[in-house]
Amino acid sequence: MFTFGTALLVGGMLGFFLNAITIVAYLRVKEMRTPSNFFVVNLALADLSLNINGLIAAYASYVRPWPFGQSGCSYHGFHGMVSVLASISFMALIAWDRYHQYCSRQKLFWSTTGTMCCIVWVLSIFWAALPLIGWGVYDFEPMRVGCTLDYTIGDRDYITYMLSLVVFYLLFPAYTMMSSYDAINKHFRKIHHQKFNTKLPLRVMLACWGPYVLMCVYACFENVKIVSPKLRMVLPVLAKTNPIFNALLYSFGNESYRGGVWHFLTGQKFVEPFAKKIR
Repeated sequence: MFTFGTALLVGGMLGFFLNAITIVAYLRVKEMRTPSNFFVVNLALADLSLNINGLIAAYASYVRPWPFGQSGCSYHGFHGMVSVLASISFMALIAWDRYHQYCSRQKLFWSTTGTMCCIVWVLSIFWAALPLIGWGVYDFEPMRVGCTLDYTIGDRDYITYMLSLVVFYLLFPAYTMMSSYDAINKHFRKIHHQKFNTKLPLRVMLACWGPYVLMCVYACFENVKIVSPKLRMVLPVLAKTNPIFNALLYSFGNESYRGGVWHFLTGQKFVEPFAKKIR
């Protein structure tokens, strides 16, 4: 358990640090406060929340058994689910926004951004709350250091809830990201200027969350308990590294954001990205 706890601790602290910089830079640097960057900071908030969820699990792994009781377990599962659903949703929204930014040249208004962010958070809370009222159930992970949706029961409630999540919070966001970044890539080729790697965002999301989701889908049809408990713990630990990569991709690797982060960290004058200069 020391290994899992250390992995969660290191990943959680690194992700927390990177996403905290993303959020504070947005708040401190006035030039960064644009509608598009508001999607990025909301992604950072969701990922920061997931980092905190992982740090709670890391703490529990060092003070075993789980110190917060069954009600604390349910809240931990709910909190983690809200964070995950919001994070994936904002990744899709950023892809959609980038499509309009580079391809259609449609201006994003604050009213649209604010409304969409509110919808994402409300829907994430709604879907995460359903297991608390009987559609699915939150329970301990195999090593009892954290809580998540109980995929070992495999009953009708779990199957219908999980497959609904897969459709609305994996397949649909993945399709949005794939179609948006494919169009952006074609635009970059047309103007002979590759401003960022359009393949990385979707690949990173699927690499982090894909194995865990596949295990959960497998549990809909087969007895997942035949899978080693240690392997079943490795997959959520891998998934919880996603906030680290998101911060590197969408904040430190984003031409519309990294200038503000640099200004916040060094005090040097904010430089507008090239993309804004050519508009």
